[in-house]
Amino acid sequence: MDFGFAAGDEEFRARSREWLAAHVSGAGDRRGWERVLGRDGWIGLGWGEAGYGNRTASLTEQVVWAEEYARSGAPARSGHIGENLLAPTLLAHGSDAQKRRFLPAVAAGEEWWCQGYSEPGAGSDLAGVRTRAERQGDGHYRITGQKIWTSLAHEADWCFVLARTDPDSRRHHGLTFLLVPMDQPELIEVRPIRQLTGTSEFNEVFFDGAVARAEHVVGGAGDGWKVAMSLLGFERGVSTLAQQIGFAEELGRVVRAAVASGAADDPVLRDRLVTLWAELRAMRWNALRTLGGSGDAGAPSVAKLLWAGWHQRLGELAVQVRGAAAGVGPADWTPGTPYALDAAQHLFLFSRADTVYGGSDQIQRTIIAERVLGLPREPKGAV
Repeated sequence: MDFGFAAGDEEFRARSREWLAAHVSGAGDRRGWERVLGRDGWIGLGWGEAGYGNRTASLTEQVVWAEEYARSGAPARSGHIGENLLAPTLLAHGSDAQKRRFLPAVAAGEEWWCQGYSEPGAGSDLAGVRTRAERQGDGHYRITGQKIWTSLAHEADWCFVLARTDPDSRRHHGLTFLLVPMDQPELIEVRPIRQLTGTSEFNEVFFDGAVARAEHVVGGAGDGWKVAMSLLGFERGVSTLAQQIGFAEELGRVVRAAVASGAADDPVLRDRLVTLWAELRAMRWNALRTLGGSGDAGAPSVAKLLWAGWHQRLGELAVQVRGAAAGVGPADWTPGTPYALDAAQHLFLFSRADTVYGGSDQIQRTIIAERVLGLPREPKGAV
């Protein structure tokens, strides 16, 4: 498949590369970096609608920006949930007042968001949501329940929460999509979850009567399932191509480590390296093939299945090519650094979660089976 860039795209690439080269070295803290991106108009390129402090770009220009960003070594984005998930959802389902209130702050890099979907016992099964939101007479909702695996909740200013507003409803009926401020001491508690890597990007979030305003319901009360499914459709796309740039760099490091250690002399291991390279190219072509498409219910699930398993296999190979040395940390143990990991060890441990978060492999296969292949659905009474 030939995916070419026009002359205008290459001019945009040159401008993107020049700006990144001038600013990445002084990126500073993550909040400051998001504000710099927002100040110079690099947030919201893919919204498809300008006027909220952002500028828009064509689909190919978005690909160019995502690729150059990944290649530049710029910090991992902390505002991506607001930019790539919340904003397109508000543009599709939000009121004019909601757009005016929330989109400029996202475009400026001033407000960060987290996603309140997964729950204990219903991690990838959104229809099993048990968090409740009860409408009050004063025009507010009171939210009670627990969310889990909530990325960046410990830093977020707001959370979009899927909650059950009809207590008699079941499964995907009676759900509502609410925008909830996180600054509610004693009503919202965030507990970081320590991971295999020793870090805590994920969190548990407990709502104990947390307040959300009725005008911050997106899409109408009881229509949360439709809004939530629409949001998940925005989760893949241009960002997948940028992710693959990062994967290619990780694969390159594994190849260099294999050559340095002599592991590349093993024909079986060489075959695995070549297979990973070929699979990564196939994933890129598939991402380009489906880029900008709509109506294909299985495309996001296929993409998730492909990259999650691939990344896990890369993590396994990253430590295998190191041999026994992979079991030794990069620094001696001290009270201050009790759990230091090098890049290969971090890749191996963190990638164990790839087939779980963002919709587990089992859920992705169920979506493909039911919505693409037309196989029988699970019985309605299934838990």
